[in-house]
Amino acid sequence: MLTPLPAGMPNAAAVAAAELAQACRRFVDRHIVPAEPALAGSDADGLLAGLAGAARQAGLWGAFHPGGRLDRLQDYLAVAEQEGRSEFGPTVFGSDTALDARLLERYGSAAVRARFLPPLLRGEAVASYAMSEPDGVGSMPSTIATTARRVDGGWRIDGRKWFICRADRASFVTVVARSGEDGGRARLSMLLVPADAPGFRIVREQAVLGRVQGQCELAFDGVRVPDDHLLGELHQGLTLMHWRLGLGRVLRSAQWLGLARRSVELMLARIAAPRGRLADLAGKQLIRRHVFESELAIRSARALLAEAAGLLDDGGDGEVAVNLAKVAASRALCQAADSAVQVWGAEGLCDRSPLSGIYRAARATRILDGTDEALINAVGKQLIRSGAGVPA
Repeated sequence: MLTPLPAGMPNAAAVAAAELAQACRRFVDRHIVPAEPALAGSDADGLLAGLAGAARQAGLWGAFHPGGRLDRLQDYLAVAEQEGRSEFGPTVFGSDTALDARLLERYGSAAVRARFLPPLLRGEAVASYAMSEPDGVGSMPSTIATTARRVDGGWRIDGRKWFICRADRASFVTVVARSGEDGGRARLSMLLVPADAPGFRIVREQAVLGRVQGQCELAFDGVRVPDDHLLGELHQGLTLMHWRLGLGRVLRSAQWLGLARRSVELMLARIAAPRGRLADLAGKQLIRRHVFESELAIRSARALLAEAAGLLDDGGDGEVAVNLAKVAASRALCQAADSAVQVWGAEGLCDRSPLSGIYRAARATRILDGTDEALINAVGKQLIRSGAGVPA
């Protein structure tokens, strides 16, 4: 079933997005899904690279990269959902680097864009983003302790970061660091650090719910980078973080809906299977409720994502809409994955089905890109202030 496209899209863009979404879905189901057991292993880099090469050859690579086939976020949502049908899809289609590519295009110096952007767009480089720290609070940028100090002709970076995605194979890392103080408050900047820079090292890989997935703890011990590796302006880190989080939350939320939809399909397949018919699952009211609640959550989240994407496309802030959509998409995936596991029974918990991996990914979404609690608190505060005139 094709993913419904947001209302109001230009016809040509709608057709292009629908065709690309269908092509991505076929590629996921024919090539990525059968390879998932091997991709979940510890030595899957070669297989991932081969699939990514096949996606490029099919014209499916980097659809939302700068200069890619789709430029408006609203147009891309349907494609992102299909790319996200597998937890490995964003890597295969290059969509997990779209955010970094757009960050470099928008905020990188001429030297940074010339050196790092072309290989990223060609799929020859991998980007990583380092914000969270072992002794900090992820939702409080003011607790960032990694420092960036000016030295002759550049910067010296010292500190630790952890739970940094793709760091195990990154060509470069975008680092959020404390670049100064203003009345006791941290002033932050973003800098690009090549992975081969002296003083940069991977301390350890960090398993997430028992699976090693490229999340790492990193050390920056006197790392030196040139002055032009500063992204944006000095002390503009919070502005860049805000822009990156808004776009990133929408992109990843759309991908999460792909996993949610696949969970529902797996649940329905189980209900219709011989064992499901033997147990008369289709006739049980609580099973019907699992299907209903999952479908309701997915459709509701999709509508919120379309609203948020439209605001971002039009240059608006969209913070409330983006945060509502992120929480809704996370809940939809958690609802659908949990219901599917429940319908599958014990088999849904083991690696005989893809649901164990999907469930693991679903649980992480409530923390990644802003915890539920932080986003709910922020949105609630903004709604109260705007509706009741309550001071901050």
